Amino acid sequence: MEELKLRKYSYRTAKKYRDIVIKFLKSGKTPREFLLSYSNKSRSTICSVYFALKFFYENVLNEKFDEKLPLAKSKHKLPVVLNRREVQKLFEVTTNIKHKVVLALLYYAGLRLSEVRNLKWQDIDFERGLIHIKQAKGEKERVIFLHKNLKDLLINYGIRKSELVLISERDRKYNKRTIQQIVKNAAKKAGIKKKVTPHTLRHSFATHLLETGADIRYIQQLLGHKSLRTTQIYTHVANKDIKKLANLL
Repeated sequence: MEELKLRKYSYRTAKKYRDIVIKFLKSGKTPREFLLSYSNKSRSTICSVYFALKFFYENVLNEKFDEKLPLAKSKHKLPVVLNRREVQKLFEVTTNIKHKVVLALLYYAGLRLSEVRNLKWQDIDFERGLIHIKQAKGEKERVIFLHKNLKDLLINYGIRKSELVLISERDRKYNKRTIQQIVKNAAKKAGIKKKVTPHTLRHSFATHLLETGADIRYIQQLLGHKSLRTTQIYTHVANKDIKKLANLL
């Protein structure tokens, strides 16, 4: 854990690596045998196990890790995206102002769940209309616009007992499951049959920007993606060009 902390791994990743290494040591298996025991799991799980073992061998034991990363085929899944009417419906059925702020941060700012939880009042520049995301994935800070709808909600919300924008009834950081439940309940009330998660609103944010003509490189910056390839997934679900093709037929 000390080695992981020194290399600035997130708490979540560090805990995952630690748990994998403990399980590996208890198993008495070789790295290859241990990796094979995960052969029926997802590609991302196998990768996590591989990198946890590699980190342990090279940075803790100071030994060479000879195993190669199994190139498991990944399924090409497209993100679930809400249309604008569905997003509007989410806000219409949500009466709690704090819950509306949660939905607005996810959709109008395209934030990740962890970024919503860690957002501070000092990170929001109401005058310049900007949000400075500091506790971002991979410690990649970025600046995004403060949408008028989100700005209005935050002004009406106006609770500043804590430096965090969102706090629980016990003045603690908002729970991850609480945010997931807010989104799930709103989707259910709105009668949306799609599987809606906090990340679905982030997907919708990016797709709607792309459909209205925003440059994909700007969207990449707003989302905080390291690679443009990650952002390009939204070109497969944006219906701007698909509609053009339909009109040709």
